Order: sequence, then structure tokens, then C-alpha cells
Amino acid sequence: MPFSPRLQARGIQLLLGRVMARVHKDLRFTDIPAYTETLRVETGAGPVKCTVYRPTGTAGDTPAPVYVNFHGGGFVVARPEQDDHLCRCIAATAGCVVVNVDYAVAPQQPYPAAVTQAYDVTAWIAGNGAAGGWDGSRLAVGGHSAGGNLTAAVCRLARDRGAFTPRLQIIDSAPLDQRADPATKRSLVAKPLLSPQLMRIFTAAYVPDPADRDHPLVSPALADDLAGLPPALVITAENDRLRDEGDAYAKALEAAGVQVTHRVFEGVDHYFTHVGPAPSGRAAIDLMASSLRAALGS
Repeated sequence: MPFSPRLQARGIQLLLGRVMARVHKDLRFTDIPAYTETLRVETGAGPVKCTVYRPTGTAGDTPAPVYVNFHGGGFVVARPEQDDHLCRCIAATAGCVVVNVDYAVAPQQPYPAAVTQAYDVTAWIAGNGAAGGWDGSRLAVGGHSAGGNLTAAVCRLARDRGAFTPRLQIIDSAPLDQRADPATKRSLVAKPLLSPQLMRIFTAAYVPDPADRDHPLVSPALADDLAGLPPALVITAENDRLRDEGDAYAKALEAAGVQVTHRVFEGVDHYFTHVGPAPSGRAAIDLMASSLRAALGS
């Protein structure tokens, strides 16, 4: 008898948890110190722990802008520390506070728990700048892989609810179509990082009801009402199985009148901002930081 999707996802958590926290040695930015503190935010899907990274050299009494970061892991692996290198680098070079969000993962808490937490945390950050020591009116949101999907969901809810308006969304190598069979998602290399079986485990754990996989908060690429979303930086990797849906989403955003910067990094696979090659990973992180500086006025 095959293992249930829930048991398969638990196995992935145990197998990949430590591996995903490892970053290419030349992308660890060991020369950049971390100035961090822990924050706990109450949400409609339970409390969420966040790590706050502070920039150095903030001028005068002007609060720094804020960037909300969502890590990857297929909606299954809860390892926010895998983005420590990104958060430290962006805080230091973009001059903004970075809030790294430890959102709920499946199978313990399937959809919509992560979306609810991601939105509620971001809304809290936008509305509590004075208490937090940042400028909540100058806010951006971004994420990597599954975190890029959550970024798109947060920006959609922000547009529809009108409580806050991100100045930029960063979508890095994200799964944006959860309805399509992963076997139809092709790569230019023989053995890409993401296998169809692994992607099926992620999707079955995160969205156990197939009817939910068409929802725009689950599959942003299937939405037909993208007008009014925040400006976007969309990063895709040439050899990634998720490249086509990322490319298509960038084009759809642009067609809807959204300001889009889209960059395809050549010769790299999924999660290259973490596993390398280091030159491409550094270039992508530099692009994120420069885009944030421009959007947030930091």
C-alpha cells in the first residue's frame, strides 16, 4: 500500500529540513553581521514567529522602510533560517528592515493557513511601524519558491482589501500553477532539482482538495484579474521546471498594466539564490536589493 500524501510530506520534512537550511558557501555573506530580534504576531491562523533584521547606519530619526520575506520549501519545510543570508544582505545593502516570516506549513496546517498568516503578518507590519521601528507605509513583500507564491497571494489580498499597498513584490522561482500536472512542466536539463513526484507531494499536502488548486490564491497564474497589483520583480531560472509559469505570469502582469521587471537567469536551476552557482545567486540578490532601494526610497 502506498504511503498517504500526509505521511509522504512528513517524510520530506524530515529528509529535506536540514538540507534546505544549507546555503552555498560563497552565498553565506559571512562578512555581513546580523542585527536581529524575534517578533511574535497573532493571526487568524495562529501566532507566527518572525525574525527581524535591522539595517545599520539609518540616518537620523527617519524610520527605515520594511521588507517582508517568505522562505521556500514547497509549503512543507519550515526552515526560515534558509533565507538568513538573503535577509542579512538585503537589510545591509537595501537599507531596510527585513522581517523573515516563519509561516505555517503542511501537512500539519494546509491551505489556507499559510496564506492567512502571510497576509495577517504583513498587514500587522504595515500598521505597526511606530511600535516596530520601521516605516509601514514604505513596505515591500517577496519570497522564494513557495514563498513567491505566498507573495502573490498577499499582494492580491492587499489589493482587494485595501488595508495597505506594497510598493514592490518580489517573486523568485515560484510555483504559480498548482493545477497542472508537474510532469508537464519541462526543464532544459535531464535531472532538474524539482522532480514531478516531489512536486506532487508538495501540492497534495498543501492543497489536499483538488478543487482548491484553481483558486487564484493558490494558482496566481490562473487568475484573469491582475490589474491593480503592485509593481513586480519576477525572477526565473532557465533550467527550472517552474520557469514557464513564472515567465507567463510576468507577461500576464505586464499585459494587465502592472509595472514588471522580469529577469531570466541563464544556465541555472531552481533555488539558485541558495544553492548556487554563486555568481548568479549574488547577481539575483543584488537585483532584489537594488529593486527594493528604488521602490522604497531607502
